[in-house]
Amino acid sequence: MVSHTVLTLDKVLVVLDHVFTDAIGALRDALEEAMLERQALEERFQTDVLLGDLTWETSYGLPGEGSPPRVQVDLTLEWPTWAQTAYRTWFLEETFTESPHIEIGVVFRVQRLASPPEPTIIVDAFPRSALTIGTVTLDRAAPTMETRYDDHLKVLDHAVEVGFQTSYPLSEAILEDGSVLDQQFADLGSWILSALVRLGDVPLGFLPGRTP
Repeated sequence: MVSHTVLTLDKVLVVLDHVFTDAIGALRDALEEAMLERQALEERFQTDVLLGDLTWETSYGLPGEGSPPRVQVDLTLEWPTWAQTAYRTWFLEETFTESPHIEIGVVFRVQRLASPPEPTIIVDAFPRSALTIGTVTLDRAAPTMETRYDDHLKVLDHAVEVGFQTSYPLSEAILEDGSVLDQQFADLGSWILSALVRLGDVPLGFLPGRTP
């Protein structure tokens, strides 16, 4: 049984709880102000029809990188069912009893690699200072390696991913004024840009991609 429905964002904005819409817009603005390039057809809005969780996903890269880009970032905002309930309770009853959270995921991907890199080189390329959004910090996960093969089991290329995540609490001030999200997400775009540039500057052997 299929438990997810995939829709384009523009078709569902009108039915989203407004605070989640504000978060999506704030993150979009932060990325575009950093002059990052959204990957074509890589923006998705999903709803889990069994559990009710809402998820927005998108991917960005550096301009002029080709397809697929050498380095890209995949971003996810998740609006869990319990958070939707907490938000609606506050909205309808005007009583703030529980802070709803948005789950934020940021995954950096270095791809089109001719050989698997040393993980330490990739991890050391990230900015030394951790990114703080509001009152929370993005926590880094261990890197993962990927190798692609063709039908004859010949190696095509390699990739490495490093993920960051946090659970972002929505205070009553944010629920009352979504523009607070613009302020708190503002540094995210420049931090992602810095990380992508540093990853792209790592001396690795990249295979050619399609020209943009």
